[in-house]
Amino acid sequence: MSIRKKLLLSNFGMVLIPLVLFFICSMLLYGLFKRDISSITGYYGGDGASRKQIVAVRDIFERRSELFAGIRFMVKYDSERLTDEAFLNEVGTRLTDTKAGIFMTKNGEPSFISAYVRDLDIGKLESFERERGKSESRHGDAPHLQSGERRYSIERLDFAYPDGSGGGAYFVTDMSPIARFFPKVMPLVAGVLLLILCLTNGALTILVSRSFIKPLYALKGAAEQIKEGNLDQGLALGRKDEFGEVGAAFEEMRVRLKQSIGLQLQYEENRKELLSNISHDLKTPITAIKGCVEGLLDGIADTPAKRESYLRMIGRKAEDMDREIDELFLFSKLDLKRVPFHFERLELASYLGDHEEELRLQPKNADITISYERQSMRNVYVQADREKLHRVIQNIVDNSIKYMDKEPKRLDIVLSETPDEAVVRIRDNGAGIAPEALPHVFDRFYRADQSRSGSGGGSGLGLAIVKQIVEEHGGRVWAESAVGEGTSILYTLPKSASAGAGGERE
Repeated sequence: MSIRKKLLLSNFGMVLIPLVLFFICSMLLYGLFKRDISSITGYYGGDGASRKQIVAVRDIFERRSELFAGIRFMVKYDSERLTDEAFLNEVGTRLTDTKAGIFMTKNGEPSFISAYVRDLDIGKLESFERERGKSESRHGDAPHLQSGERRYSIERLDFAYPDGSGGGAYFVTDMSPIARFFPKVMPLVAGVLLLILCLTNGALTILVSRSFIKPLYALKGAAEQIKEGNLDQGLALGRKDEFGEVGAAFEEMRVRLKQSIGLQLQYEENRKELLSNISHDLKTPITAIKGCVEGLLDGIADTPAKRESYLRMIGRKAEDMDREIDELFLFSKLDLKRVPFHFERLELASYLGDHEEELRLQPKNADITISYERQSMRNVYVQADREKLHRVIQNIVDNSIKYMDKEPKRLDIVLSETPDEAVVRIRDNGAGIAPEALPHVFDRFYRADQSRSGSGGGSGLGLAIVKQIVEEHGGRVWAESAVGEGTSILYTLPKSASAGAGGERE
């Protein structure tokens, strides 16, 4: 669930949950104060706190309000009726049924007191006026009188009689049960409501804040681990919200950073290994050259044939050194993407046929049987750099010849194709490659142990250069081998879809 939805549900819950809980608490409070409610309904004419009795009490209050409204109407439009004592007695009787009464004055003196309030110790009219003045100045509503255990509300309405005398009508309502009930119940209701609001909002705030704080602390801990250099401790929040997305991105960053540092360390190890290999491979021909020079200087080569043999040895070792330096220089430029490629549309079948003939004519391959096979007689066109592709084939062939250990030596070049690619296989019948070494033969600076022996040596960059060049052509390269039977190096080139002249890429 997203953070936005959590916040919306939390806000909705802060409103809905208190309402539900307050309704439940209200039902409990109703049960707790049912006796007090029964006393109110019973006082005003009901027999209990049932729905029927409560409706009856409501009718009594409505009837009383209608009577008071009728008197107000007469005060305004028919004040002469208020001098009719029979009419006032009838109204007073009807008000008595509603626990209310009326008190009339004329020129400041009592003119009529209904039966319900006749025994009420109201006091003098001045006390009514004083009490009303105080109440209206403090609260803006009618005053209340306390008489014994009873509490009455009083409302005054001034008017004029038809003869011009000043009159006043006092509406008196017995509020004793309600006055006793609400001061006891309302603080409890308000306290329950406040408690519900505090508990609900507090609980929801804690739950929502914990859902935010917990992943933040997890992210903080993971960041501190990375700061300390520990990249092995993963971060799995297991969430599907925005924090989960941030955690997934953070975990991906950690993995990539770990891979990057691992690759950097591997590069450093490869660099050290390269320096060691180059030092060894250059040291060997230099030692041979020094030995030949010392032999010439010391007069050991005392015949023209010996001197020629020594000089030829120096030439071969110098040529080996030059070749290894060239390979190192080429690989470095390929690795830095600084070698220009001149692509052209090339018919691969004819190109491989020409190269197979060139290999057979090389003196160093005189004792090797080289064959070329096309699995289809159709022309196969690719976009390739002739010179770089020549280097690929030559490096693979040189690597194969280096490890041929049985007679007769044989090298097969096979061209096949798929709907999208041309596939070239160069197969030998040499010693083969061990399964554990096979995945690493194209790694930069990698050399199997057997390559350290023999005069062939090499810097271990030949097949790494092959991989770089093939991938620059958009192809793939891999090896298949069986120990004691031989090795096949295979690479692919994308077929050319057009007859364009190609181009150059830096």
